[in-house]
Amino acid sequence: MRIVVCVKEVLDPSAVNNYALAGKLKMAADGKTPDVAAVPRLINGFDEQAMEAALRLRDAGVDCKIVAVSIGADLKDLLKHCAALGADEIVAIDPAGVELDGQVIANILSAWIKSSGGADLVLCGRQASDDDQGVVPILIGEKLGMAIAPLARDVALNGSTLKVTRATPDGDEVVEGVLPAVVTVSNEIGVPRFPSAKSKMAARKMVPVEISAASLGLSADELKPGVVLMRQFVPEVQGNCEFLTGAPADVARQLLEKLRADRVI
Repeated sequence: MRIVVCVKEVLDPSAVNNYALAGKLKMAADGKTPDVAAVPRLINGFDEQAMEAALRLRDAGVDCKIVAVSIGADLKDLLKHCAALGADEIVAIDPAGVELDGQVIANILSAWIKSSGGADLVLCGRQASDDDQGVVPILIGEKLGMAIAPLARDVALNGSTLKVTRATPDGDEVVEGVLPAVVTVSNEIGVPRFPSAKSKMAARKMVPVEISAASLGLSADELKPGVVLMRQFVPEVQGNCEFLTGAPADVARQLLEKLRADRVI
């Protein structure tokens, strides 16, 4: 069985939030990208949980080959982390200047999956922490003609039957279907494992398979974004904090008066 895990490199969300809270988050001269050279880049958290789902299938006895694939430049650290976690193969796709939106990313990943031998199961994080759109896995399923099971908290296989436990607002929902399929993995799956020192050393020797987007036979229209980022900015947030002092009863009275004055109650 071939399991393809789609991963993305993002800015560390915690570091970005700290910059924003400190008023130091600025946009670069292009007005589209954050100017935060000091912020580390790492694997998208939901994608790491997708890797965990693949590894748990292997732990459960599924005979599989796990392939981690990503689009971008200088993905060595990201993909070697996937290798240290347990990926059997790592693939870097160079967009070579192509402007990426969800549609183009899905076109590239789908074309690569087709050209590289297909996949029995495609695992993705439910969304990326930088844009929070969550559209790429759905588009991949559409382009590959695969069933889609989103928001998985557990993924299991019994032969060719896929069983997915979905985390929904109304509680867990269990769905079953046959492979091939696309599954998006949510954080409810639990904390992903950490690579051991031994696996990190072994991962250093693994060389990513490097592919160019131009070599996948996509048309100009398929590499043309339908959604173009025009501007990104940090909103100005103003807040006022007032401390109430006195005995508890006095503080409660002051608070009620202020809430009534502001017509909150």
